[in-house]
Amino acid sequence: MADFDVDDDLIRRLARLMDETGLSEIEVADGDRSLRVARPTGTAVAAVAPAPAVAAAAAPAVDAPAAAPGSPPAGAVTSPMVGTVYLASEPGARPFVKAGDRVAEGDTLLIVEAMKVMNPIRATQAGTVREILVQDSQPVEFGEVLLILE
Repeated sequence: MADFDVDDDLIRRLARLMDETGLSEIEVADGDRSLRVARPTGTAVAAVAPAPAVAAAAAPAVDAPAAAPGSPPAGAVTSPMVGTVYLASEPGARPFVKAGDRVAEGDTLLIVEAMKVMNPIRATQAGTVREILVQDSQPVEFGEVLLILE
């Protein structure tokens, strides 16, 4: 087996990325070598069957600072991965948040399932949920805006 040099700085950057995004694991590959960093999630969340989509109530319009073209709006929470978004911990359960809810830093906002792993997406700042831009059980892309905090 060939020597595998571990890049300590890469592992630290991946761990910081996991903290910032709420990911429970991340993997990078380069040719035939790969590195996976994972941590226990602490709570098990299972999605048995998708719940019917529920439209989020619109919050009162609030003037937000203009964002640069092509960039997410201020307060945007984006998907850190490709997957399926779930607004509640299980079908039929109350959603983690709804428009108008106050959240604290670290609160779970929703879940993105990727490769059978439920990844909680946590608030990176305290604020109010202005708008939820996704439906329950909707496929999402990396970088897609999921909701907006103000």
